[in-house]
Amino acid sequence: MEDLRGIAQLLVQAVTATTDLAENVHANVLGLPARLLGAEPTTRTRGIAGFAYSAVRGGASLLGSAVDGVLAPLADRWPQGAGSARRDALLAALNGVLGDQLATTGNPLALAASLRHAGQALPIGEPQWPSALSSPSPRLLVQVHGLCMNDRQWRRNGHDHGEQLAKALGYTAIHLHYNSGLSIASNGRAFSALLQQLLEGWPLPLERFAILGHSMGGLVTRAAMHEATQRAQPWVRQLDQVVFLGTPHHGAPLERAGHLLQQTLGLTPWTAPFVRLGDLRCAGIRDLRHGAISDAPAPPRAAIPLPAGVRAYAVAGSRSSTRGGRALRGDGLVPVSSALGEHRDPRRRLAIAPSRQRVVEGTGHLDLLDSQEVYRHLRRWLA
Repeated sequence: MEDLRGIAQLLVQAVTATTDLAENVHANVLGLPARLLGAEPTTRTRGIAGFAYSAVRGGASLLGSAVDGVLAPLADRWPQGAGSARRDALLAALNGVLGDQLATTGNPLALAASLRHAGQALPIGEPQWPSALSSPSPRLLVQVHGLCMNDRQWRRNGHDHGEQLAKALGYTAIHLHYNSGLSIASNGRAFSALLQQLLEGWPLPLERFAILGHSMGGLVTRAAMHEATQRAQPWVRQLDQVVFLGTPHHGAPLERAGHLLQQTLGLTPWTAPFVRLGDLRCAGIRDLRHGAISDAPAPPRAAIPLPAGVRAYAVAGSRSSTRGGRALRGDGLVPVSSALGEHRDPRRRLAIAPSRQRVVEGTGHLDLLDSQEVYRHLRRWLA
């Protein structure tokens, strides 16, 4: 029932946004002669056209309020299930694209950060939450998924790195499940708070604590470590190792291309209204332009360092190989140098030791999740 309420809200917002875009284009075309004479541009039309656009927006708003009014009282009485893998995947993708807007508008489809184990959310903060762990051990591995993904999607082609490491090395695998459309810094703050609660209530003394982050998950992990360092949260001092898989530490070219396209659309009055389409890119995606992990308004001139005492490892995928002297191209989304934390400017390097870097050739971005070569490195590093 909450899903239906959320979808209804999205439909109303879609109708309103489409109407605004159409009216903006209409107003820009009609207002061209006036602009040639120095008048200010306008985004609204007048007369019959303006009345029509307002009527569409008002009708959509009234319909949305009516639907929400009918569904809201039924939400608490509607049977709640664990959810299917398909629903979870669709919800994660939706949050990855529109997550900040879902959260801002209070849409029920917005995900809240949580820690999960064996597919179920851990009731962190409740007195008896450790009883939800099926097999706690002195070794803890926390996995952090990437953009538009969820905890279930660590399993790919029947393989899950965390599950295999748990069997081979005795780790208990915990997953961060989060709204990847929110800013990386805000997700880092939420992750840091959850980790502090997790370690405070862990039922056994910890011998080893490691974090494994894929793609954006690595940036969220760095944001959490930065938050914990700034606030002197104890959990970061217990962290032994962190492994980054295909993490765009210095940004992803695809997002930079999207930003350039948005700027180009704003150059003419006819295409300027379509800049709004670029504005739909959520905060998390925009952060990928430079790999931003803090709320600083501009990309830092120096990388935020990793915490002292934490052993960091980085794995980069490359669709090409070094055979024939060809340069490594990256995994299709993240360049090799970005994934390894390397940069031409020494101030921006993450200083991950070369002995703790690996490039896995013939491997795409998602292939890192089920690569046996990647798993062999993980098993050796985390043993």
